[in-house]
Amino acid sequence: MGQKTHPIGVRLGIIKTWDSKWYEKKNYTSFLHEDLIIRKLIKENLFHAGISKIEIERAGQSIRVIIHTARPGIIIGKKGSEVEKLKKELERLSGKQLNIDIKEVRKPEIDAQLVAENIALQLEKRVAFRKAMKKAIASALRFGALGVKVSCSGRLAGSEIARTEWYREGRVPLHTFRADIYYGLAEAKTTYGRIGVKVWIYKGDILTEPAASEMGAAETAV
Repeated sequence: MGQKTHPIGVRLGIIKTWDSKWYEKKNYTSFLHEDLIIRKLIKENLFHAGISKIEIERAGQSIRVIIHTARPGIIIGKKGSEVEKLKKELERLSGKQLNIDIKEVRKPEIDAQLVAENIALQLEKRVAFRKAMKKAIASALRFGALGVKVSCSGRLAGSEIARTEWYREGRVPLHTFRADIYYGLAEAKTTYGRIGVKVWIYKGDILTEPAASEMGAAETAV
């Protein structure tokens, strides 16, 4: 049986980039823990804002946090009051100068992390897992995804023995490195225990510049 790799981790340096963009030798551990604390605090405080991804950039003693969200209005607040409050809290936590940028996720229906969180939320509200999975897949395909795979693991429908069920529509080529695959993971905390939800969304291939130029040269030669 083939071993599973993380769909984003395996594509780093090929078509994907890192969520933390900084380099450090001496204080690597403290910087890493700081990043984890910043991400955890933002995610917990603003879970209802539909946060897809948090990018962190460092330059000297300043930190730049880029929040990708489906509902930017909730984070910004009235006349920017909420974002200022968040900025002060994070500056107090890190002890460094901090800037927050907010980017809107235009189509949350094809953002794997937001789809996974939405399914997990439905499972917590006792919606049938098959119904939630099929609804999410149909919605993603309607908004332009080329392929979707959704997997739920745990005590599904309160069964005695935990199991995994998954559905797939379209193509999800996990072995193709140039395939632009988005991956999301969420947990539903139900009365029977936790149910893990994983979502893979395929949006097409990314052809890098060298690859595209080589193809052009090959076509000319023919």
